[in-house]
Amino acid sequence: MMNAFFLEKPQQLSARNIPVPEPGRGEVRVKLAQVGVCGSDVHVFLGHRPLSRPTVIGHEGYGFIDKLGAAVTNRTIGERVVIEPNIPCMNCRFCFTGKGHICPNKRVIGLTENGCFAEYVCLPSAFCWAIPDEIDAANAVCIEPTAVSVHALFLSSARPGDTIAVVGLGAIGLLLTHLALRLGYRVLVSEISESKLQKAVNEGAIAAQGDAPTLNAIWEAHEVAAVFECAGSAGAVSLVAGAAPRGSEIVLLGLSEKHAQFTPLKIAREGITIVPSLIYQHPTDFRRTIELIRRQQITPATIISGYYPLNDIQAAFERAATGEESKLIIDLTA
Repeated sequence: MMNAFFLEKPQQLSARNIPVPEPGRGEVRVKLAQVGVCGSDVHVFLGHRPLSRPTVIGHEGYGFIDKLGAAVTNRTIGERVVIEPNIPCMNCRFCFTGKGHICPNKRVIGLTENGCFAEYVCLPSAFCWAIPDEIDAANAVCIEPTAVSVHALFLSSARPGDTIAVVGLGAIGLLLTHLALRLGYRVLVSEISESKLQKAVNEGAIAAQGDAPTLNAIWEAHEVAAVFECAGSAGAVSLVAGAAPRGSEIVLLGLSEKHAQFTPLKIAREGITIVPSLIYQHPTDFRRTIELIRRQQITPATIISGYYPLNDIQAAFERAATGEESKLIIDLTA
């Protein structure tokens, strides 16, 4: 049996003692050591994205291979791994055309099936990435959200030496800012939390605050090539659409379900491109992210703001829901 925390209903996580899962054919079982609290987890916790049944949420998992399923021959017990929690079906027209990230049939660990706020989790071996010795636990547990930022930055047409703007400095916005600065981009940032704004400025970003006309003037003056919306609110999307400079891209990472507004004339007349960026593409983005960390080009652990033991997960989520933390980690070894 193992300890697992289920989201029973909005804002209520409770422990259950359930059987340890057994890996199926082609799967491995991971004994989890640390799990990041994602902003999407918080939205589910708050009831913004209702679940059909009590579920073990959590998907930013780091740990060790504990057991091999049938036909798994290239993995070893005790291997340090990070999980890639979005698993495309590999059989639909989207997967066949290299768009597995939008596969309508994909398995989502911690959402469509039980996830990582538990002692063990099973998943296909190919979605369980080996961690090089050069990468410590703190950076390893941040690989999944970093891959989201890596996907978005490389999806954009902006290149090192260009200026970009990041709106919203939650974990993804901070990681995107960190990544871009380390790779040679110039970064302007907007954020309502003074502490998060200062964190980005301390890394080398330039604060740019204001309404749409003010931001437009600032971004035009700095020749911003791409604006990354990471706040995940309809208001932020409307702000970005109104402020985007001529000829720029708007890259949407935020996942607001509410209606946003934009003026079609501005988008068309000023040649503004809107680019959706959802999670990451398998296997490219995880491989690239791991290599960037291994080479110490990026150190995503800098966004971690606190640790909680698994038994204090309710308190961790209540704290995360305040919006004051950049990244909380649930430590299953504590």
